[in-house]
Amino acid sequence: MFMEVPCIKGELDSFHSDMHPVVEEIPLAVTVNGRHVLTAMTSPMMLREFVIGFLYTEKIIKGPNEVESLVIEGSNASVLTTDPFKILVSKKTVLSGCGGTMSFLDIQRLPEIKSDLVLTSDMIRSSVEQALKSELHVLTGGIHVVALYNASGKMCVVEDIGRHNALDKVIGYALEKEIDLSQTYVICSGRISSELVRKCLIANIPIVISRGATTTLAIETAKSRGLTIVGFVRSKKMNIYSGEERIEGNVPDSLKIP
Repeated sequence: MFMEVPCIKGELDSFHSDMHPVVEEIPLAVTVNGRHVLTAMTSPMMLREFVIGFLYTEKIIKGPNEVESLVIEGSNASVLTTDPFKILVSKKTVLSGCGGTMSFLDIQRLPEIKSDLVLTSDMIRSSVEQALKSELHVLTGGIHVVALYNASGKMCVVEDIGRHNALDKVIGYALEKEIDLSQTYVICSGRISSELVRKCLIANIPIVISRGATTTLAIETAKSRGLTIVGFVRSKKMNIYSGEERIEGNVPDSLKIP
């Protein structure tokens, strides 16, 4: 996940040669039924889960059972599906940065959340504190963390240079483990974007939580389709932007988000 690379370190006007840990970034070209559909810049771990999660959230497959074979060799992943004539998405390059992969978001065509999951504010605070203790992030300063939880606790934690990649890996992991995603929630270290919301809606993950910010389009999309967004979870504080009915205990009934 990281390599020690040489650099020149400076402090005020003093400089010296040293080594520093830097996260690894690799290109992964994904071919589906002979067609190149994706090149992702990602971290070199859980690549199978990433491919399955991405194909699922792009609606190329409805589940792992539609993957006839998945072979990863070096920087190439080759997928055969049970329907080799399925119409595929356009070729994409998913960068490791914070940009989304969708040029247009049709909110009304996204599925609505179907879940009875409810969390307390104490559960949110404690799970965020636990999930985001990343030694790799402390070491390198260059990694995102996405974790999958249910009411019983932590199920999966993924570190990746891109938070969208990390979410796809979490979803791919859950699909292969046959986890009921309607009873889970996601915690992420970075901003909650409309792309993260879109992926959660397709996977029917009802709650997404971050210690960081969100965006107006993410909130608009979440409100329209019944997803809960909680941001800026830090110490004793949090902001609930949508789906407040899923946070029980300390939210007065008189407080409704307009």
